[in-house]
Amino acid sequence: MPGITAVLGPTNTGKTHYAIERMLAHRTGVIGLPLRLLAREVYDRIVALRGPSVVALVTGEERIVPERTQYWVCTVEAMPEGLGADFVAIDEIQLCADPERGHVFTDRLLRARGLHETLFMGSDTMRGAIAALVPKVQFMRRERFSQLMYSGSKKISRMPGRSAIVGFSVDNLYAIAELMRRQKGGVAVVMGALSPRTRNAQVSMYQNGDVDYLVATDAIGMGLNLDVNHVAFSALSKFDGRRMRRLAPNELAQIAGRAGRYMTDGTFGVTGEAPPLEPEVVEAITSHSFTPIRKLNWRNSDLRFGSVDALIDSLEAGVEDEWLVKAREADDLVALKDLADDPVIRARASDARAVQLLWDVCRVPDFRGISHTEHANLLHSLFTDLHEHGKVREDWFARQVKRIDRTDGDIDALSKRLAYIRTWTYVAQRNGWLADVDHWRGETRAVEDRLSDALHAALTKRFVDRRTSVLLRRLKQKENLVAEVNDKGEVSVEGEFVGRLEGFRFRQDASSTPEEAKTLRTASLAALAPEFHLRADRFYNAPDTELDFTEQGGLMWGENAVGKLVKGDDILKPRVEAFVDDEAGAEVAEKVARRLQHFIDRKVAALFEPMIAMQKDEALSGLPRGFAFRLVEALGIIPRHLVAGEVKDLDQDARGSLRKHGVRFGQFTIFMPLLLKPAPTRLRLVLWSLYQGLDEFPEAPPPGLVTIPVIEGVGDEVYTLSGYRKAGSRAIRIDMLERLADQLRAQDTKGGFEANPDMLSITGMTLEQFADLMQGLGYKAERGERPKVKPTSEAEATPDGEETPQPAPESEGASEVEATPDADVPAEPEVEVFYTFTWAGFGRKGGAPRKGQGQPKGGKPKGAKGKGPRRDGGGGKAKSFSSKPPKKEKAIDPDNPFAQALMGLKDKK
Repeated sequence: MPGITAVLGPTNTGKTHYAIERMLAHRTGVIGLPLRLLAREVYDRIVALRGPSVVALVTGEERIVPERTQYWVCTVEAMPEGLGADFVAIDEIQLCADPERGHVFTDRLLRARGLHETLFMGSDTMRGAIAALVPKVQFMRRERFSQLMYSGSKKISRMPGRSAIVGFSVDNLYAIAELMRRQKGGVAVVMGALSPRTRNAQVSMYQNGDVDYLVATDAIGMGLNLDVNHVAFSALSKFDGRRMRRLAPNELAQIAGRAGRYMTDGTFGVTGEAPPLEPEVVEAITSHSFTPIRKLNWRNSDLRFGSVDALIDSLEAGVEDEWLVKAREADDLVALKDLADDPVIRARASDARAVQLLWDVCRVPDFRGISHTEHANLLHSLFTDLHEHGKVREDWFARQVKRIDRTDGDIDALSKRLAYIRTWTYVAQRNGWLADVDHWRGETRAVEDRLSDALHAALTKRFVDRRTSVLLRRLKQKENLVAEVNDKGEVSVEGEFVGRLEGFRFRQDASSTPEEAKTLRTASLAALAPEFHLRADRFYNAPDTELDFTEQGGLMWGENAVGKLVKGDDILKPRVEAFVDDEAGAEVAEKVARRLQHFIDRKVAALFEPMIAMQKDEALSGLPRGFAFRLVEALGIIPRHLVAGEVKDLDQDARGSLRKHGVRFGQFTIFMPLLLKPAPTRLRLVLWSLYQGLDEFPEAPPPGLVTIPVIEGVGDEVYTLSGYRKAGSRAIRIDMLERLADQLRAQDTKGGFEANPDMLSITGMTLEQFADLMQGLGYKAERGERPKVKPTSEAEATPDGEETPQPAPESEGASEVEATPDADVPAEPEVEVFYTFTWAGFGRKGGAPRKGQGQPKGGKPKGAKGKGPRRDGGGGKAKSFSSKPPKKEKAIDPDNPFAQALMGLKDKK
């Protein structure tokens, strides 16, 4: 019977080396490895022993398969099935518990077998799970060749040679690499996202001694062989695809274990802002004692391809085993569900062969990492080509590859192109997907090689500098004069505060002398150089929720001003101006500006989505299309009297086509109700102000108010853009005005009518305020008084309907003489005030004259144009943007009545 052995133990026990020896003892073999980088390393080792003619390398993006292949080196996902190899090995088998890839490793644990021998290599934490799931398995325990010791926390400036500093984000790695370049002369950079060619070139610099330090992600924890004496963690938490979480002790040990080689002892510790490790964690790592793994991620491998729904159901099948847990939804299943929602794709995937093809397409990894939608669009194109033509269109494929085949740009640009070419390399590796497979495999590999070389050069140029720090030379060779930037943006030299970094601008402390200021600024800028790049990277990757625009067109990142909006070619396409110090460099300035432009473009697209969708609707033509563009120019709100003729020309079908986009044809205003919300209103005023070239922008009224005061000197257009219409001494929100108009239609406007409770409720006004508003809308309001009728309660009436006399309250000591006069004086009746409203036309009080108007459908209020409503008092100063926290209170400008009124409203709220 074939032997199955689990070779378990900590790092640096020679497990992978043992597996290679065992495989080469057989005629044929397959070994599955967790990383493309590690697969390439093992492939090179076996080729050196047996020659390239009998060794294959198969990963998602590489496929080297000689005709006389005997030994297959693969990533675990790419392992071929059904080969019938004598030997099968799976490395890092503890990844069965990984939330993203675990189900693949679990499948190999349960089903991958060699005809004569099977090996599973990994952590001892898997012993219980393997024993329960793999019958007749034998265990081999391997001890570490050297000791691993904890050395505590060290400053980066005191890091010993032959050290690897480990981080879990690109931002963190680049910042450390910048610091190491200045203090230690240079570093090599190793990340899982690098191509094997770039990674090998970087590692070669380190192994050859060109640089003495390595900055790496946890990719070095997966068996990569490096001469590292010390591993320092710059962070203890990482983002696992769903959330930030702290690494478990066994994960820390996997990485720390790379310190020490064969019989050479190694040390590990922390650096930077990483806190010291707890004693119990240190003990677990140094003694290699970890909590056993109790649950392995699993996904059904018995797939049904009869239909798309059957495939999805089989992928979502559950499992009943105490050692297995259903894996979370993987990217390939997410892509399958997205494409299944497309009726065209579902119609094409009508038989088992097409469903199988669709699943193969959905398994193309999202190397680009842009968005699920972008990835689904790519998969849609691939499946459509393969289903219609049997091949991917080569002209389209060639365009995608050519677009990426550029070696200019910075590290980020080159890294992004490398991620993109991985997609096309993966597609080229699929058998039968391209007509000329050999050509495109060679071409995509050549592009990857060119990008890899360019990235290696860029990394070396940026992070390797053998010269003594320019800063230290300028500061009279005083080596201990070092500048630092803390997480609050405070810049210090020799521990003394010298200024603050606000966004991307350095604000130097003004307390130093001119001579000191020059020296301190030189030192500060040395510290700010990496900080600018770090912040730019963090800012570029920040979610839109961290950014905002002010009502004066400023662009904020948290409390820091990072730019402002400027007028663009179109009112809906403003441009940005980034606030970045010259010392930060053009690369940082360009990255900040690009991120700000992305933010405001998305903000406009999101807040004005109904209006933009209407503008792009090709089904609209003729008069409706013209009216739609008119509405877009007005940013979604037009007083009806301004377009009365155009509205009259629209028949019901035309109006209906516009109503489908949310356009409301009100009696006073034509508008899109969704655009009256506070956020679109705020942005609408900013965009309009930019396009008008105003120095000071009108600010939106506080949200939730039905009416606001009318202030002399505030233009009519400002109230319209704010979503209000002037009416008397106040302006009413246009959607509430239309609700009021609906009430007024049912009234006798010629004979006269009184306000009912619903009208007052809609406006939230007193009767007197409502009368003033109605006069502003063109009605005549006649005030009257009448006796107030007191309602009779049931308790005060007799069964016959007569009131029951109530006894007067008795007062102790009151005499009849004192009570008699009061009883003879009749009570004065209560009076109530009422108003009678009749239509008077816009020639009367409160309304602007209008031709040909008999019934109110909106008037054109007059007012000064340009100066807008302000909440901060205005004052006529040119707008500026500060990153300082807002002041607690700002004095009200006595010359600005609108500011006073709005301040009063805020106080009431």
